[in-house]
Amino acid sequence: MKYNILLLAFFLFINFSCAQDLKPLDEENDNSILVEETNYEMELIFEDENIIWSIEFIDKNSVLAAVKSGSIFKYNNGVKTEIKGVPEIYLRGQGGLLDIALHPNFSENNLIYISYASGSRDAGGGNTTISRAKLIDNELIDLEVLYQGTPNTTKGVHFGGRMVFDDNNHLYFSIGDRGNRDKNPQDISLDGGKIYRINDDGTIPDDNPFINNPNAIKAIYSYGHRNPQGIFKNPDTGEIWTNEHGPRGGDEINIINKGVNYGWPKITYGINYSGTTITKDKELPGMAQPLYYWLPSIAPSSFEYISSDIYPEWKGSMLAGALVFKYVERIGLENNKVVFRSKIAEGVGRPRDIKQGPDGYIYVAMEKKGVYKIVPKE
Repeated sequence: MKYNILLLAFFLFINFSCAQDLKPLDEENDNSILVEETNYEMELIFEDENIIWSIEFIDKNSVLAAVKSGSIFKYNNGVKTEIKGVPEIYLRGQGGLLDIALHPNFSENNLIYISYASGSRDAGGGNTTISRAKLIDNELIDLEVLYQGTPNTTKGVHFGGRMVFDDNNHLYFSIGDRGNRDKNPQDISLDGGKIYRINDDGTIPDDNPFINNPNAIKAIYSYGHRNPQGIFKNPDTGEIWTNEHGPRGGDEINIINKGVNYGWPKITYGINYSGTTITKDKELPGMAQPLYYWLPSIAPSSFEYISSDIYPEWKGSMLAGALVFKYVERIGLENNKVVFRSKIAEGVGRPRDIKQGPDGYIYVAMEKKGVYKIVPKE
């Protein structure tokens, strides 16, 4: 009995301490109250019971959907076609087929880029891999690996894998810390916990920040990240923006700058899932502050910037999937500062990817549900 009382007291103390730690941070984020959006409808475009991790548009009538378990499908006017030639993936935990991106000149060269976990148990586990291929007649041909994270690990977390091109045809992609936060993110000689930048053929740009550092991985563009799960190119500035999973609290929005250390895990606004402290430091010299951090965590899964005139009231804001709460979050900006947050599609499902299509509409891939179009009400 005495042991049980002491154990209960310990847990109450931990919970109280965590609440005390989180309270002032919530007060700093005084825009944490979310408003429910009502001026839209969710239209189911195609139903799919798989976990669609990412979507990409070939044109107004054709969308590619990457399924975590290792398949890519094309949906065209209601017809579903499986894409052949998809590389073998390492399916473990959060790892699988992760993201797809089309080359900016896809209409001319048919190049498609794929991020996925590769490896096997016999190979010591897996890590994040970036490949490209040509999409010809519903088949991937001439597949080549452009980048492969090392070493393999059997840990099934924090693969990252989101990709985006900038205005100069550089490909940016993320690899999470792979569950080794105390080693990978702060060491530029190791993969994991980084944003990378390569040329569209896999070579390293001459102006990458660590190109002349003999001990660094040359593809690294920024470091000190946990697990970036959303990325977009800001159409107004050309900047690369990411969101990333924090631990318990401390999900972040970051504008990615060359050679910058974003601090994980030396600084964070989050705590361990158990309630214990990761670090008391929320800022340190030489480490960038996030543009915004979420308390409590929403588990952001994707990221998109709204530039479409179809949504005049939403134009210029951002969308992120909130996995833990099962809604799409709209994030309003003024002068690169988050000024409000609102909820879209609450309770529809877990939003895994969000894309603005070539027709200007916003599309959302919901786990085990399919792809929805957000249609404004007249």
